[in-house]
Parts: sequence; structure tokens; C-alpha cells
Amino acid sequence: MTEVRTRLASRGAIALVAALLAGGAGYGIARWTAPAASPPPASAKPVRRIIYWYDPMIPAEHHEKPGLSSMGMQTIPRYADDGGAAGAAAGTAGVSVDPAAAQSLGVRLATIERSAFASDATVTGTIEFDQRDVAIVQARAAGFVQRTYARAPGDVVRAGAPLADVLVPEWGGAETEYLAVKHTGDAALTAAARARLRLLGIPDATVAEVDRGRRPRIVYALTAPIGGVIQTLDARPGVTLAAGATVAQITGLSTVWLNAAVPEAMAGALRPGQTVRAELAAFPGESVRGRVLAILPTTQADSRTLTLRIALPNPGGRLRPGMFATVHLGGGAASALTVPSEALIRTGTRTIVMLAQPNGRYQPVEVRAGREAGGRTEVLAGLSEGQKVVASGQFLLDSEASLSGIDATPLAGRAMTPEAMRR
Repeated sequence: MTEVRTRLASRGAIALVAALLAGGAGYGIARWTAPAASPPPASAKPVRRIIYWYDPMIPAEHHEKPGLSSMGMQTIPRYADDGGAAGAAAGTAGVSVDPAAAQSLGVRLATIERSAFASDATVTGTIEFDQRDVAIVQARAAGFVQRTYARAPGDVVRAGAPLADVLVPEWGGAETEYLAVKHTGDAALTAAARARLRLLGIPDATVAEVDRGRRPRIVYALTAPIGGVIQTLDARPGVTLAAGATVAQITGLSTVWLNAAVPEAMAGALRPGQTVRAELAAFPGESVRGRVLAILPTTQADSRTLTLRIALPNPGGRLRPGMFATVHLGGGAASALTVPSEALIRTGTRTIVMLAQPNGRYQPVEVRAGREAGGRTEVLAGLSEGQKVVASGQFLLDSEASLSGIDATPLAGRAMTPEAMRR
């Protein structure tokens, strides 16, 4: 009986172990064959919207689908969040530059300011003779040069200085007849004989000498009518002179001309009669006040400048033709929007600045520039007071904008043509 119980207990233990082993094996198989749990879904990446396809070498050429550009280069996509005209509405227009990169590029900003803008421009010029102050010395009658006074072109003479003595033989007979008529006491005949002397070209001073000396005077002196510089002198002893022959030309020195080269962009602000100030290298620390006589009508094609003719007083003859001068064109001050001149990018067809925007972006903007003075330029249209523009490093940013296909914001009321977009 006891043996039977023992056998039953052993069989129960074996069954229990078999059940446990069967359960564990089932669990393992089920674990190995069950599908793995799915990982949690990752956040979906936003899809970037493609506006068009383009070739960076030809940013103005747009394509609706990928392919080759007109140059045979593979096009790349242009996304809406890349900036430019498409991103303007979203506030992402322009070139995006990291602050650290901007510092490395030397990007420096300047503020658009409204201040008193004086058109006090500085130009250069040279001194020349006053061509309105010229005297021509001619022979009054045919004769011979009897004597000269060691004069030569370039000499400075005073008014009344003798230049040459001329012998006129035909004056002798007329003066002898005049003295004979005068000796008769007939006033009418004397007046007629005196008038004949004047018609022959005899100076009044020579006639007075004939009256005082009571003998003919056939030699007279050619004198300088004004003080100045002898430009030409054709009198030598023994030379025969015809009536009306030019003996000398003299240019006065009481005033001189200062011809200044003025950029044509400044010509509209200049007026005849305007007062200017000139400084000469020959006289440091001194300045001379002058008056604008005229703005010559011819423009120098090579330098795009106009010639401003200025009259300067020349007491003592210190100002000599050929001297170099710096001319200050003073003007009234007026309130205007100004920007540093270095911030402007002049392409030849328009003027562009790189406008700083929030989040480190820079947008090319077209402006209309005006006068320039003191390193600043007047802004007539395109910008507002308080805006910031790039004053240093703007050419690099403009190049990046061109390669990215970002067009400059045109002036109000002006359409952007493909030709204008090619800066």
C-alpha cells in the first residue's frame, strides 16, 4: 500500500515537471515568433514648397520643372522659404547670414538719418588768364620800328609802358602843313588841319607835342594800354610795319579765371553769380573768394565733368596761370535723408543698397540717389528714416543675392525688367 502511494506521488511530480517544461517552451516559441512592437512614429518633416527651378549661373531664368538650363547646366530647386520675392510675404525675404559669418565678412550697418544736408562740395581747378581782359597794340600808320625797349613775351608790364618807337614818314608833311595853317591864325583852317592829323592816326599826345615844340614829330611810341603780361611781341629794330599791323598782345592780371572741373551730377545745383572759396597750394592757410561767371556748355566725355568758370581778384598779380586750386562750392543746408556714400552699389543703370532686415536677413533695394557731400549721399526715394543698410561688405551680400536669384526691390511705380535685374 505504501509502495502504491509512492509510485502515484512520483508520477504526479513527473507530470508537473512536464507541464512546466511544456509551458516554458511554449512561452519561448511564442516570444520568438510574435511580431516586434512598432517603434513610436517620428514627427513628420515639413515638406518644402518648390517655387521654380533655376541655374545659379543664370538666376533670372526660371523653369517649372527640373532639367537643363539654356547653358546646359542642371537646374536646382528654389524653395519658398529661401527668401527673395516669394518669401517677402512670409517675412523671409533676402539673404540669410549667420551673425558669426556676418562678423567674419566685416558687415557693418549704418542708419538712414534725416539731417541738415549742405551741398558744400569740393572740386579742383587751375588758374588761367582772363580772356576778357586782353589788349591788342597795332601800328596806326605804315612806318619803321626805330627802337625797342628790351621787351619779350612773358614780361609783366604796367599800363603806359613803352614797347617800341615807330617812325612814320608821311606824318611829317601833314604836321608841317598844320603848323603853317596854325601860324596864319585862321581858326577854321587850323581846326580842319588838326582833324586831318587825327584821321591819319596821329595820337592826341603827339599833336600836343607838335603844338608845344612847333616842329613835326614823326616818331611816336607804342605803349601798353593796360598792365599785364605780354603774350606776343612782333617789334624788332628796322622792321617795316603796315598800317594796322599787330605789334603786341597783352593780357591783364587784375583778375584771373579759375576753371574748375565739376561732376555733371552737381551742375544742376550751380548758378552764375554764386560765391565760392578757393584755396591754393602756393599760399597755404589762405583762401580767395570768387564769383561764378559761367558754366561752360561742353561736357568732358572722358571724365563726365563740366567746366565752371570762376573770376578771382588778383591784387599784386600773385595768382599766376597754371596754379592748382581747391574749390569749395558752398550751398545752403536743407533737411534730407542721407546714407553713407560707401553703402551705395552703382551698377550703371540703377543704384542699390543692402537693407538689413530682422533675423539676420539682407534684401537688395533700389534707391534714387541725389547730391553727395561730406561722405554722405542724399536719398530721394527707396528708403525711410531709421532703416539700416550695409555700409561694409555689401558687395559680397549682393553677389550672394544674385547667385540665389533674389531680385532687388524696385522703386515704387517702376516695373522690374529682365534687363534691369542683370546687375
